[in-house]
Amino acid sequence: MSKATKTTRITTAITLLATLGVVAFGAQAGATDSISKAVKESSVNLEFRYRYELNDQDNGLKDGKASTLKTRLTVKTGKVNNFSAVVEVDHVAAFGSENYNNATGTGNDMYSVVADPDGLDLNQAYISYTGFENTTLSAGRQRLAHNGHRFLGTVGWRQNEQTYDAYRVQVQATDSVNVDYSYIYNANRIFGVDSAKGDLHGDFHALNVKFTPAKEHKFAFFAYLLDFDTAAANSSDTYGVDYKFATKVNNNTSVGMNLSYAMQSDGGDNPVSYDASYYLAEVNGKSGNFFGSIGYEVLGSDDGNKAFSTPFATLHKFNGWADMFLGTPNTGLEDLYVKIGTKVAGLKLTAVYHDYSANEGSADYGTELDLVAAYKVNKQVGLLVKYATYNADAYKVDTDKLWLMATMKF
Repeated sequence: MSKATKTTRITTAITLLATLGVVAFGAQAGATDSISKAVKESSVNLEFRYRYELNDQDNGLKDGKASTLKTRLTVKTGKVNNFSAVVEVDHVAAFGSENYNNATGTGNDMYSVVADPDGLDLNQAYISYTGFENTTLSAGRQRLAHNGHRFLGTVGWRQNEQTYDAYRVQVQATDSVNVDYSYIYNANRIFGVDSAKGDLHGDFHALNVKFTPAKEHKFAFFAYLLDFDTAAANSSDTYGVDYKFATKVNNNTSVGMNLSYAMQSDGGDNPVSYDASYYLAEVNGKSGNFFGSIGYEVLGSDDGNKAFSTPFATLHKFNGWADMFLGTPNTGLEDLYVKIGTKVAGLKLTAVYHDYSANEGSADYGTELDLVAAYKVNKQVGLLVKYATYNADAYKVDTDKLWLMATMKF
């Protein structure tokens, strides 16, 4: 067993023991009524997500074909002396022959990648304390996400989610100011506990301060200081601001925009000294059952030596569903995109077109068309069909991906 795996399992054990200790303390303190109330307020949720994924690439590899089922069990306790706990377990099972590269580096490299390794994973295990006014403290393995997952997210699209071993403080300082700080010492990545790529240890600081002066205007000021133990090339210091505006024109029409800017430089023991910027400008609107947006996102480059990176982002959500840009090229990335969609009889249809180019130099990377149809049968059952086609120019290869998915929640 590796040192990293031992550390992660020890952390998990400590968290679970602490949870039991809270209950024991409550009992010893004569808090029988509180425990009884906490049990009544506890919840158990079960979720199934089946997905078939096809990855067809023009690179000589066989098509990746994955048929997987994720089963998630989540237990949330009520409060005892202002303490509560969450434990969540995920299991991913592959059906039939595993004709895909699961991205863990453990074989099947004759196939294209579908990054959904099978196995059992402790997704969350943490305790929370709310005894201080307007403040929540939490410790253990937990889900963390800021500002739409652009810099810190859970990679929830993949069957095995990304969660974090962290200490977190959330403070509602005023009606318009919210402070969210986390010290993270390990990221539990999508590759699973049995993979050498499953954990990323280090000293990570994530700060997000939200300021809402009016309901139409939302600001977020953020800082991410990432110092990796074994992935020094990803170490960086990032500071930025995000602004969102939204207003109603009338009862059926609304318009908005999203502006974001950040600066990043090398941090920790990164072997490359660099400075790179990030910015986003997007306008969006909705009228009746129709919605759309147009945006321009740039992950800058420092003379082609190193580019702006977001190693903890939910990367599938940004820069195309074909996942061509999970790592930013050293020459950076400029993404001009247009999204349109509608909702008809409960069926939500969305199309997104991307035009990618380099930030340093004049290379045209390629274009991509993304399509998705989602339908909620009821509150418990949802269906989804999703397709992405990437047409390569100067970056990677032509790629087509297809997903068929069904979810059930209880």
